[in-house]
Amino acid sequence: MIRFWEKVIKPILIKHEPKRIVEIGVFLSGRTTIKLLEYCKVVNGKLTVIDPIPYFNTHTFQTFFPKELVLLVKSSIESLPTIESADVYLIDGDHNWYTVYQELSAIEEAAKSRGKFPIIILHDIEWPYGRRDSYYFPDLIPSDSQLPYAKKGIVPNSIYLAKTGGLNSDQNHAIHEYGAQNGVLTAIEDFLKVTSFSLTFHRLYTNNGLGILMPSNEDDDRMIQYIIDTAGL
Repeated sequence: MIRFWEKVIKPILIKHEPKRIVEIGVFLSGRTTIKLLEYCKVVNGKLTVIDPIPYFNTHTFQTFFPKELVLLVKSSIESLPTIESADVYLIDGDHNWYTVYQELSAIEEAAKSRGKFPIIILHDIEWPYGRRDSYYFPDLIPSDSQLPYAKKGIVPNSIYLAKTGGLNSDQNHAIHEYGAQNGVLTAIEDFLKVTSFSLTFHRLYTNNGLGILMPSNEDDDRMIQYIIDTAGL
């Protein structure tokens, strides 16, 4: 996510001035989290961070941002139904169809009570996880929603897992790429088929891909497309 901060995420926040933000999944250093907290401090906003195993120094973050930070040390599937609808969500958690689809569905349910759909920014919508599930926590995924998987790496231009080595070889990956209910991008596409809101989906293809889901609005769509076209990413 941090690669998109300056050219994409920050301009979106400046344009829409959200006060309530939810971040699902935190990078090891929490670099994007710090940027979001600094933004919230300026606008008197609130950031809810959801991560079952946060690797950053949570005590330090809570010390420096006591008013801005709400930390939920549990899964997104558990957490989202328990919190109010936010203005913006950043999703970079467990990269599999079931989790992302459930996250989007829970966000939609909260949006219905509010009467307004938020902006959702999703990372890893292209290779390697756009069309292939990864399971950080297989025990949290119902067995009938899991694809056959193995702890093996991924290689470009192959639907199969690497025999040795490969990308993220220490993670659980679906054995095959593509197919039904497989991957982050597939989850977004399936959600768009059933949502009751009129939404627009924008895509950036670099840096493993970034997706932006937002209510359909001609002016906002032009603005987002301009940001994407001029980002130089």
